[in-house]
Amino acid sequence: MVHPRIARARLDSLLKQFPIVTLLGLRQVGKSTFAHWALPGFDAFDLENPATLLRLETDGQLILEQSKKIIIDEAQRLPALFPLLRSHVDRHPNHKIVLLGSASPKLVKKISESLAGRTGFLELGGISILEADQEQLWVKGAFPRLHWSRPRASAEDWLPAFLRTYLEQDIPQLGFRVSSLKMMRLLSMLAHSQGSISDLSQLGGSLGIDYHSVSHILDIFEGTFLVRRLAPYFANLGKRLVKSPKLYIRDTGMLHHLLGISFKKKALLFHPKVGSSFETFCIEQIINLARLEDPAAEAFFFRTQTGVEIDLLLKFRGELIPIEIKLSLAAQSIQSLERGMEYLGLKRGFIVHINEGFTEVRRGIWAGSLAGVASHIFRGAK
Repeated sequence: MVHPRIARARLDSLLKQFPIVTLLGLRQVGKSTFAHWALPGFDAFDLENPATLLRLETDGQLILEQSKKIIIDEAQRLPALFPLLRSHVDRHPNHKIVLLGSASPKLVKKISESLAGRTGFLELGGISILEADQEQLWVKGAFPRLHWSRPRASAEDWLPAFLRTYLEQDIPQLGFRVSSLKMMRLLSMLAHSQGSISDLSQLGGSLGIDYHSVSHILDIFEGTFLVRRLAPYFANLGKRLVKSPKLYIRDTGMLHHLLGISFKKKALLFHPKVGSSFETFCIEQIINLARLEDPAAEAFFFRTQTGVEIDLLLKFRGELIPIEIKLSLAAQSIQSLERGMEYLGLKRGFIVHINEGFTEVRRGIWAGSLAGVASHIFRGAK
């Protein structure tokens, strides 16, 4: 059974605007299944199949001419195809091509360089809280194989296997020659400092490599959608601001695997990293929902050297929205958000907590569940 995805509306919108749409996302996040479900009339070519890869290498122009609607999966495996696509859609502007890839345009430069102005980009995240049970998504992560497959994959078995394949096969296939052992050690270190301000020199010292090597590996992790660098927000406030990004393992299931947490809610709630895990889950869900409705949406955090901090600053439809993320609602959280809003001159803000409900706790400050806050922000409530 194929489960509908809320990203379809965004995909349909892009196909009306561009001859090519590039659908990006972490491996195994459901890109192929989503594309085949959303685009039933398209001919599909999977470049992970050596025979298909060879066909497109040798007869690419002929194949493109034979179909007006094409899906090309794992498109980053054949960069030489992109100039061919450019000339093809210039000659046939009514043809539609959807490229699926597991690496961002920063890593696959030829997508951006060859198809500039001809392709729209859509990042497919993991399963949304609008598509499945929130608690299970938080505890096990948002990979479809862990929730929708038949038979359903076990998180205890599937996540380690995925990570091994990612490090030992997927990264080398992108052309990067980095020790899988060093990458695994770095991921483990990131998990144990989840959501912390990045200190690349310290990370490099622990790994026995330099600052630039750490930065290079993080570029790979970020470009393949495994890690998020959450940038700090800069404002001319006459205050000293933290200027280094925060680092997050994006999928909470992967985070829990790296931390050795059992995939049970009770075990998670008693773990010291439960707060960081909940923060990660909410940040990913909010950012993914925001970018489906506003492709220009941006995400930051805010922190001054004196300790005034906001977990997530979301720039959505021109408005800067401050969001604090805490397991439980406390007066300290409200006061912290008030201080941040005062610094930034903001009139409304939100606190996400683990409990149900949604209420205004102070003038201009609402607190509630992730679903409640998301509904309020993304459904136009003011």
